[in-house]
Amino acid sequence: MRRSYTAAAAMAATANAASLADVCTVKNVQAALPANGTLLGIDLIPSSVTASPLYNVTSGGAGGSSGSALTYCNVTLSYTHTGRGDTVVVKYAFPEPSAFKNRFYVAGGGGYSLNSDATGGISYGAASGATDAGYDAFSYSYDEVVLYGNGTTNWDATHMFGYQALGEMTSIAKPLARGFYGVSDDTKIYTYFEGCSDGGREGMSQVQRWGEIYDGVVAGAPAFRMAQQQVNHVFPAAVEHTMDYYPPTCALDKIVNATIAACDPLDGRTDGVISRTDLCKIHFDLSSLVGESYYCAAVSGSSLGFGFSKRQAGSQSTVTPEQNGTITAQDVAVAKAVYAGLHNSKGEQAYLSWQIGSDLSDADPTYNNETDAWELNIPSTGGEWVTKYIQLLDLDNLSDLNNVTYDTLVEWMNLGLVRYLDSLQTTLPDLTDFQSSGGKLLHYHGESDPSIPAASSVHYWQSVRSIMYPKLSDAEAQKALASWYQFYLVPGAAHCGANSLQPGPYPEDNMQTIIDWVENGVQPARLNATVSSGNYSGEVQELCQWPKRPLWQKKNSTFQCVDDKASIDSWTYNFSAFKVPVY
Repeated sequence: MRRSYTAAAAMAATANAASLADVCTVKNVQAALPANGTLLGIDLIPSSVTASPLYNVTSGGAGGSSGSALTYCNVTLSYTHTGRGDTVVVKYAFPEPSAFKNRFYVAGGGGYSLNSDATGGISYGAASGATDAGYDAFSYSYDEVVLYGNGTTNWDATHMFGYQALGEMTSIAKPLARGFYGVSDDTKIYTYFEGCSDGGREGMSQVQRWGEIYDGVVAGAPAFRMAQQQVNHVFPAAVEHTMDYYPPTCALDKIVNATIAACDPLDGRTDGVISRTDLCKIHFDLSSLVGESYYCAAVSGSSLGFGFSKRQAGSQSTVTPEQNGTITAQDVAVAKAVYAGLHNSKGEQAYLSWQIGSDLSDADPTYNNETDAWELNIPSTGGEWVTKYIQLLDLDNLSDLNNVTYDTLVEWMNLGLVRYLDSLQTTLPDLTDFQSSGGKLLHYHGESDPSIPAASSVHYWQSVRSIMYPKLSDAEAQKALASWYQFYLVPGAAHCGANSLQPGPYPEDNMQTIIDWVENGVQPARLNATVSSGNYSGEVQELCQWPKRPLWQKKNSTFQCVDDKASIDSWTYNFSAFKVPVY
């Protein structure tokens, strides 16, 4: 018979004195499991439990424990959904009792993969976990199992990947950790989530659907609004296909680098970083770059893989020749169209785009060495979404864009919006459960992200503001939001990291910030970020909380956080191409 929480609480006085070997036993884990019937729809399988103490094991996983020598109890167990007959495997890493700080930590994954390493929280004194989501996510990414076959969607995997698996894993973990360590009922176990890219989307999924069980969430560059976001990866190729012009990659790189140089001073300091892409959008005309020369040596490289950023992975080897030329009006026309974002044939805005000065990697064509010509290159990040999730065909990419127009892209977006609204879209703006439970949300996004546009996060913040506080003034709503939901744009930063093209800052201690906010009541006013390269390497900047924007002072040692309505308006979109709200 499993011991009750009251019996477990009786152990609290001696729990911290126990060794790892004392608590890391199958018997102790089985006794700590919540009784079946406690978690509705989840039937735990006690006979599946394994428990083994591991000492000084090197971790290469996510979170704050990467590369460290770790000591913990490695636990696995299985459960089934009542009446379904499936099996879901979860694994947990429990730090030794003397190191446990009454915390549980969840790390997000990336691409179409959930995080498979359960040790990310140990350096924070937290137990942590990972789940196979019922489709063996430890071995397969979600895009490998999304279809049973052509035309048939694996909806169980879709909902588990979308939000359900992580929520269930955490719901099991909280009472399990309490019983495992013998923590008394009146002692709080704080629960945290940290992730970027799809990991950021996963974090938002937990805030939106499991808000009452999380205390602090750090979400970077969330890959939410997936119906629009993934098709958007096809948009630059569609621009080139529509124009029947494929600019040399060196011309695109020159446009980006020249834009950075031109717009860098607009924020008040010349440091190689566009800290105010909004001012660049308002004041800089790309046409001024026509006629500028460029040169790139011949290189061998790789084409787009299956992550959410072209610079992350490659799948095909390519060779590009030496490039020596000048920027043409056609080159600029492509860049302008991409930065303007997708519109339908009526001129209605369908989606937002990357900020001006962001890398145009999704627009890179491929060079055909046989014909000595630049040709269409469809990023598989977007092409695979269309084939598998829209057309329901088990293909890794689109073969061409024949008969594809901008209206076609909008139709694909709308179909995905309807089909995956309750699973992958992840844009529910009513966060009342999370807010009323005392949860804190730290949301950030690289302003020059070339994969997931920074304006995507701005639009979600605006949606939450309008739904949660519709009757408050902007100042009142901003103050109310700041007490539990803070959003920061990171100047110059790329996708979930620093930018090789702009030596700007990047936040490095987000978990400590969220822990201080949750456990000690230290509400951030700004967010620390460290410059890791360039002339200002090592400088710590205090980022501005949205919607305030940075403006460097004359001495260039600090920047003010200012209000700028015209700039804010440049970040604001109304997706009139759709008949339903797009949050």
